[in-house]
Amino acid sequence: MNKIMFERGSVGQIRIHVMPTTRFKTFAVSLYAGIPLAEETVTTTALTPFVLRRGTVSHPETIQFREQLERLYGAGFGFDVYKRGNYQIVQFRMDTINDSFVNSDQSLLGQSFGFLGEVVTRPVTEDNAFRASYVASERENVRKKLEAIINDKMRYAAERCLEEMFRNDSYRLHPLGERSALEQITPESLYNAYQDWLQNASLDLYVVGDTTLAEVEELVERNFHLQRTSSPGYEPEQVKLTDIEPRTVTEQLDVNQGKLNLGLRTSITYGDDRYAAALLYNGILGSYPHSKLFVNVREKESLAYYAASRFDGHKGMIGIQSGIEIANYQKALDIIKAQLASLAAGEISELEMTQTKAMIRNSLLEMQDSAFEMIAYDFNRILSGKDRPVEQLLSEIEQVKPSDVVAAADSVRLNTIYFLTGQKEG
Repeated sequence: MNKIMFERGSVGQIRIHVMPTTRFKTFAVSLYAGIPLAEETVTTTALTPFVLRRGTVSHPETIQFREQLERLYGAGFGFDVYKRGNYQIVQFRMDTINDSFVNSDQSLLGQSFGFLGEVVTRPVTEDNAFRASYVASERENVRKKLEAIINDKMRYAAERCLEEMFRNDSYRLHPLGERSALEQITPESLYNAYQDWLQNASLDLYVVGDTTLAEVEELVERNFHLQRTSSPGYEPEQVKLTDIEPRTVTEQLDVNQGKLNLGLRTSITYGDDRYAAALLYNGILGSYPHSKLFVNVREKESLAYYAASRFDGHKGMIGIQSGIEIANYQKALDIIKAQLASLAAGEISELEMTQTKAMIRNSLLEMQDSAFEMIAYDFNRILSGKDRPVEQLLSEIEQVKPSDVVAAADSVRLNTIYFLTGQKEG
């Protein structure tokens, strides 16, 4: 297996991570901008990249913006807004073909940096504010995305469970912000918020491709015009478990299928030495077709249309999601709890261990074929402060014993039970 080796540097309070390699025919570029999740900034931060992608000083019209990407031999450009632990992350991505595969007079990597740098630091403005028409249309775009969540009941239930579980924590906030705050945002207020965001966000720029750290540092110096006085880092979550009575929340909507979600806390996060054991715990619980939730809740008892679990290693949170017949609520809940008890009691077969290790190993190895996935994996190091190369995690996974999984189970506490039911049921 090829080792993931990033070279590190910094320019103008931007941390730089470069993997020089000839394995790929393209350059993968990612810029991560993260700030703490906060009610005061979550909506403006979410809206900002939508407006930035509409136009820049050199390409003020959206059609010009897109035509420039075509001139870069169809370079890919996009962004995501999500949360990791207690942070809201905006990730910009560019995927540009290597110069050696095309006949270009100018460096495509250099032009891509010119494009990305201008998107982030030189957006089109009017009267010292964002262009009003862009703000209005993108504000409506974000509003529709937030409203669409309620139409996807699986997603809606997952979000509502998090809101209830973390009702006193900023993690309850959706990374796209709050609908109620959108209408209050003006071109002037958004531009002011954008400037504060650019000054205070943690900035990490990644490049994978046939280049060098020195070349990337020079490109950043040339194209990212920032006046930053600090380079804030990330503070990993410190989970303090308490034994509490799980809270049950029932919500009624016009649904035919019930959504039963459970929220659990664990003291194990990405930076913990027990992280590999927690991955095995979650995998055996509900991440794969051989997992206990899938086999016992869905297959054997036919109680669920789906049943799975997800582990957020940056928050110390495990979410269980299931879709059930409304009348089967108590029976489904009892069997899900039985799977948690089974793991805690050490009822783990050798086959469950070997299959789960194989699934995790395959996922980590497949990641080596994607430059952007390698970047995403390394970014965990920045978020958590824990340097854990892929080959190290693979070794740790292989060494996990059933007793280690039981110890991980001992760190898990059921916190919230959320049930989305039909309006005619009590």
